[in-house]
Amino acid sequence: MDPGFFDLELIAMQLFSGVALGAVFVMLALGLSIIFGMLGIVNFAHGNVFMVGAYAGVFVMERTGSFWAALLFGPLMVGALGLLIERFLIRPLAGRSPDDPLLLTFGLGYVLVEGVRILFGSDGLPFATPEELSGVADLGIGFFPIYRLFVVGVVALVLVALWYGLERTRLGLIVRAGARDPEILRVLGVDIQRLWLWVFGLGIALAALGGVLAAPMRSVNPEMGNVVLGEAFAVTVIGGMGSLMGSVVAGLLVGVVVSMTALFAPEMASIAMFAFMALVLLVRPQGLFGKPGLGV
Repeated sequence: MDPGFFDLELIAMQLFSGVALGAVFVMLALGLSIIFGMLGIVNFAHGNVFMVGAYAGVFVMERTGSFWAALLFGPLMVGALGLLIERFLIRPLAGRSPDDPLLLTFGLGYVLVEGVRILFGSDGLPFATPEELSGVADLGIGFFPIYRLFVVGVVALVLVALWYGLERTRLGLIVRAGARDPEILRVLGVDIQRLWLWVFGLGIALAALGGVLAAPMRSVNPEMGNVVLGEAFAVTVIGGMGSLMGSVVAGLLVGVVVSMTALFAPEMASIAMFAFMALVLLVRPQGLFGKPGLGV
């Protein structure tokens, strides 16, 4: 056996790599959980929204030459598209079978893919790591890409902002109440439709932000959303459908599981998260932080 196989520094670096990978998974699952937790909609277009976010980042970066503009305006553009989707596609299905929004988002995913193909072509597009975030940093246990550290930092800031918004503001109180009992909010005179509109837009914008952040690390192509959708659902199901805390914990756990599997059994890395999901569901069918009866 390779004497460096159990090298502690190598394992520590791989664990840190798992956290960085998990940060992307967290961004994937957050938007999905927010939309399901508030609207009760399983968004099958989520992976392709992630893909559209990456292309929006490419679009803005090509015209401004600024990664920071892409990071800001890419998610805002896709979030605005999410507002239109909720208002003109999702809202008319209110009160109908839960299968209707599911089927609609499933078809919408294909529309988004074909739309991107028409506008940008079927070939992948490059998205270079910004110069100021290129290179590596010495963490004391090894060298690690600066851009991945940046991704972890951005996701941490997003989580703090979401926590503050949901726990420390009046709007957050209304959102949490609406997730539990929307009828009470209607009785109190809250415009629940407008609330759902902005929550859906936020969930879509978060997925798009994940796409922009992941673009320098993944190939930007019309099919990238298909793989991402499976990852997003695996993380969300492990954490518990509709649970933001579950999305965070599960995302980081899955990142570490995939990263460590790649170290010790590379041939199993592609299925590690799904094997982990199966094990979690055997013990807790509702996921780590989910409520019974909310599984897909």
